Amino acid sequence: MANKDITILVTGGLGYIGSHTTVALQEKGYKVLIADNLSNSTRDTIDRIEKITGLRPDFVELDLSHRESCRAFFESHNNIEGIINFAAYKAVGESCLNPVEYYQNNIGILLNLLENMTKHGIKHLVHSSSCTVYGEPDSLPIKELSPIKKAESPYGNTKQMAEEILHFTTQTKPINAIALRYFNPIGAHESAIIGELPNGVPNNLMPFITQTAIGKRKELTVFGNDYPTPDGTCIRDYIHVMDLAEAHVISLDRLFGGKNKQALEYFNIGTGNGYSVLEVINSFEKTSTQKLPYIIGPRRQGDIIQIWADTSLANEELGWTAKRTLDQMTHSAWLWEKELSSKG
Repeated sequence: MANKDITILVTGGLGYIGSHTTVALQEKGYKVLIADNLSNSTRDTIDRIEKITGLRPDFVELDLSHRESCRAFFESHNNIEGIINFAAYKAVGESCLNPVEYYQNNIGILLNLLENMTKHGIKHLVHSSSCTVYGEPDSLPIKELSPIKKAESPYGNTKQMAEEILHFTTQTKPINAIALRYFNPIGAHESAIIGELPNGVPNNLMPFITQTAIGKRKELTVFGNDYPTPDGTCIRDYIHVMDLAEAHVISLDRLFGGKNKQALEYFNIGTGNGYSVLEVINSFEKTSTQKLPYIIGPRRQGDIIQIWADTSLANEELGWTAKRTLDQMTHSAWLWEKELSSKG
C-alpha cells in the first residue's frame, strides 16, 4: 500500500511513545503531522526524529483539550486522514493526587478529537489505551474479554471512560477505531537518538533506574516488597517501545485496508511475560554493568499487584508480535541515558 500521500495526525507525537511511533510511521511511508502541547516533551525531539528518518514531521504546538483551539486547528489542516491519539497525562500516582486535571485533559482531548473527526470526515483512529482498564485481574494472563474491573486510579478510569466513549461513538458515527491496550513500554530506539525523557522526577520505573545509574538520582525506591509475588515486588508485562510503535502502524494499516472486523476493536499489546521490579533491576545491572543503588519503600497508592497479557488476538488478527527481549529493553534505555548525559 502506498502511504506517502496519507497524512496522519499524531497527538502527543513528541512524547515517548509518540516520537517512536512517528519514526515507525515515516519509515512505513506515512506523512506525519504532530500536535503536542510540550507539557511532557521537548521541541528538539523533532530534530531527533529527522536525524533518524531523514524526514521532518510537521509540528503544531497545541493544547488539544481546548475546544476552540482544537476546532481552529482542524479547520486549517484539512488533509488529515487518520489519527493516532497519545495526548494524555499518564502517571498513576499523580492522577490520584490530581483527578480533576486528569479527567479534563484525557477525556476532553478525546471528545474534541471525535467531534472534529465527525465534522471533517476523518474515519480512522488508533487510540492509546492501557492495561490499567482491567484493574486487578482475577486470572492471568489477561485476555481482551477479561472483565473490566473498577479502576484503581483516576488515570485507569480515564482509559476505561475513553473506551466507552469510543464504543458509543463508533456505533453511531462513520468512525473506525482500534484501542491498543498496552502494557508497560520501556527502552529506546536502537539509534539512542530518541527515548523516554520525562520532565522532572520520573513516574515510571525505567527512566528512574537509568537516571539513578547515571547519577542524576541518589537512589531508586522500590514501592513495596511484600506483595504476593515470587520476590515480593510488583509484576508487569514490559514491552519494548519500538515493538509498541510498530503495533500502531500495523493497526493503522488495518483500518486503511478495511480489514477491521468491527467499528471498534481492542488488542492487548505486550510480550505475554510478566517481570518483577527486581527482575528489571537485575536485567539492567547485567546489560549496563552498573550496580544500582535502591531501597525498599512502602507500597504506592493505585498500584496493582501483577498483570501480563495474553497477546494471541493481536498476534493472530494484526499479524503483530513483540520481538525484543527484556535485556534489549534495559540495554537500549541505558544507551539512551548515556547519550543524553554526553550532551550535557
